[in-house]
Amino acid sequence: MTYDTIILGAGAAGMMCAAHCGGRVLVIDHAKAPGEKIRISGGGRCNFTNMYAGPGNFLSQNPHFCKSALARHTQWDFVDLVNRHNITWHEKTLGQLFCDGSSKQIISMLLAEMERAGAELWVQASVKDLRKTESGFALSVERDGKRLPLICTNLVLATGGKSIPKMGATGLAYDIAQQFGLQVTETRAALVPFTFTDGRFKALSGVSVPARLTNERISFDEAMLFTHRGLSGPSVLQLSSYWREGEVIRVNLIPDLPLLDLLRDQRQAGGRKALTTELARHLPARLVDYLRHHIPLQGNLADQCDAALSELETALSDWKLTPSGTEGYRTAEVTLGGIDTDGLSSKTMEARDVPGLYAIGEAVDVTGWLGGYNFQWAWSSGHAAGVAIANR
Repeated sequence: MTYDTIILGAGAAGMMCAAHCGGRVLVIDHAKAPGEKIRISGGGRCNFTNMYAGPGNFLSQNPHFCKSALARHTQWDFVDLVNRHNITWHEKTLGQLFCDGSSKQIISMLLAEMERAGAELWVQASVKDLRKTESGFALSVERDGKRLPLICTNLVLATGGKSIPKMGATGLAYDIAQQFGLQVTETRAALVPFTFTDGRFKALSGVSVPARLTNERISFDEAMLFTHRGLSGPSVLQLSSYWREGEVIRVNLIPDLPLLDLLRDQRQAGGRKALTTELARHLPARLVDYLRHHIPLQGNLADQCDAALSELETALSDWKLTPSGTEGYRTAEVTLGGIDTDGLSSKTMEARDVPGLYAIGEAVDVTGWLGGYNFQWAWSSGHAAGVAIANR
């Protein structure tokens, strides 16, 4: 069977690409259904983009690579598509846009766009071999117990990264890229919780607090969640993409809270209550109880001098921790790193030295922040490759 374009991966990037390629297009995925990561995202409501998406929200060895695709298919272009399909949405926080209903609406929308474009979809199908030909690519695909030989002019790698292997994630895109001479940068779990092997936060499991997490490169202000294995929550997931093993992180438990002034006012008002009781007015009681074993929190507030209160404020605003590691790909939302952008055109996503080979989405060394940015990269890169293929 001969196709103009075969797309490996029926995720966000692959389906977006299929909707724009033109010609005879086949999308292949080994999962039972398309868009599985879309389905589970955003608590089932899909954080499909971010109002503030821009190049500064992405990590890559080449921070300029993402600019072209993001500029030519913006978050507002995707919102336009969502509106045309009558999917209602809302902003949650920090520009994060979610469906009012179900993430399945986004999948249905993409499938409708694929159908409109005449693209075929095969699920529960797997690639068994693949080679370059003079005019394109030849591969065999196993489906329904049969091996089917296929030929195509264009091949698009859209199988994502290694995150969430229980959903079938593999390094297939990296393997194929290397087969054809493309380089792959170091890959790591990203947007992932931190772990501490000593179980120090078990007693705090479930406690959430606004926090500012910082390392030597960047700082994030969002909620932090204590877990039985370590730390999670948006601020932790964000920082994890910039963290390396053995590195100290600094936690500010009172960002934007003038704690010293507040405690002075409470003391002046007659602070005969225990310092821990007064502090629990500003922090979760379980967290205060935990902290009293690690920093000076003895006595009544009335007995604390300004220097002691200042020392307490410093301790709460600069808590130094060294995670043992992360939860890894098992719970990581995305994979950091991937197919080296040096080998790709930023305008078309085509391999510079392998005509007809394209790489898009998470498979590429472009990784977004938490909050809809990785979906926007999928839409933008998928659109860029699809339009480039159509123009050929």
